Amino acid sequence: MRWWEWTLAVIGGLLVLIGVYDLSQRRHAVLRNFPVIGHFRYLLEAIGPELRQYIVTSNDADKPFNRDQRRWVYTSAKRVNNYFGFGTDNDVEGSSNYLIIKHVAFPLSEVPAIGSTPLAESAALPCAKVLGGPRARPKAFRMRSAVNISGMSYGSLSSVAVQALNKGAALAGTLQATGEGGLTRHHLHGGELVWQIGTGYFGCRNADGTFSLERFTDVVAATPQLRAIEVKLSQGSKAGLGGVLPAAKITKEIAEIRGIPLGIDCISPPSHSSFHDADSMLDFVEQLAGVSGLPVGIKSAVGDVTMFHDLAHLMGRGDRGVDFVNIDGGEGGTGAGPLAFVDHVALPFKIGFSRVYRCFAEAGIEHDIVFVGAGKLGLPETALLAFALGCDAVNVGREAMLSIGCIQAQRCHTGRCPTGVTTNSPWLRRGLDPELKSVRCANYLVQLRHDLLQLSRACGQVHPALVTLESIEVLDDRFGSRPARDVFAYEPAWGVPSPTDREALVSLMEAVP
Repeated sequence: MRWWEWTLAVIGGLLVLIGVYDLSQRRHAVLRNFPVIGHFRYLLEAIGPELRQYIVTSNDADKPFNRDQRRWVYTSAKRVNNYFGFGTDNDVEGSSNYLIIKHVAFPLSEVPAIGSTPLAESAALPCAKVLGGPRARPKAFRMRSAVNISGMSYGSLSSVAVQALNKGAALAGTLQATGEGGLTRHHLHGGELVWQIGTGYFGCRNADGTFSLERFTDVVAATPQLRAIEVKLSQGSKAGLGGVLPAAKITKEIAEIRGIPLGIDCISPPSHSSFHDADSMLDFVEQLAGVSGLPVGIKSAVGDVTMFHDLAHLMGRGDRGVDFVNIDGGEGGTGAGPLAFVDHVALPFKIGFSRVYRCFAEAGIEHDIVFVGAGKLGLPETALLAFALGCDAVNVGREAMLSIGCIQAQRCHTGRCPTGVTTNSPWLRRGLDPELKSVRCANYLVQLRHDLLQLSRACGQVHPALVTLESIEVLDDRFGSRPARDVFAYEPAWGVPSPTDREALVSLMEAVP
């Protein structure tokens, strides 16, 4: 053989060995699904800063999550160096609505390093309120973690992604919401659950698509992992529409779970058939709570707030009420939806949540409800603002997906997700190992809690729920700044726990090692 033939043979042999290794390893979904050529992704990622400096975009240009944000999630999930050097590359003085967290001169002591305790106990961040406590639900409880996983259905996500998130929730001591697609065997891997019931009533529906109380009761009785029920009115990615699962992502198993046909898009109704206004919704909520004993709440994106005014007025009577209100921002959403709805329907979280909180605060019942926020709140600074606005907990969706391997390819609606997170293709989902990715999910959740606690202590508080809007300012692009309390027109007493909740929370945090 000539020298160049030997060279080609050696190169070919090396590529075969690399391919075999890539197919057999389980740490990287991209390499497992795309052997050999997948290495170019990591090469380009490694030299990305140098390339972007000259010919591509900046670290802050990508949407919905820029490179810096994704890098923080990835490195936190892998528990490697997640620090950034050379100062901020954000245009602080030229940006509108830029958040600044005001530290105090004498911050509190640092949070213990992650790894000194089991993951579920690391960066302990209990919820400020007892879920279901004010209404004396038989199964009321305090959430161990004020950071939890948003509802993402099996179908929207792959089976292995759902398993990874559930195992991660168990490791980190958080809750996982099921998404409206129903409670499935893939959700039963050790993590505690919030069962989301949407307009399609998947998992608790009659043959005609209406709600079945009998099936609901059976599922609750058979699932000790259930801690709460979430009635979904709408979600950020397609508020005003029902859920959408494209036909390309519907398998035989999913069709059987949901009770739907194969081959056509699964589109839930835009509204519930079991109720039609706030009054009848409260009857439905109390019915679910009565037969299950579980706390029951609602999830909604925000447009017109009339329903929330009505709900606050009815709850002021004291005989009926929801236990929690989960507000999803219009900028959120992991599912498929029409472009006009994705881009232009529903208020962003900060605006929508502050309007909803006002409804309950003006009625004097804000302390009787656990407020949950969602919509790009999986980053420490935005999560801290959510707590300062009055959230008692935050849910993370896409950030949790990033932690288990999502690369923001934005192919979620096609069934061709390259990392196996949002596809039901057997070949592509084999790249996602739920055992390994669950640890990364847990690492990310714990790191978010850790950084929230660090920010809180920099503000002089032991818990983010105790941080007020006085600790946050909002910059504009004209060298101006406004206190966040003025931006959102909050009264001084709004957004902070009641004296009783505050005292209990401080005691809980003092008991943390």
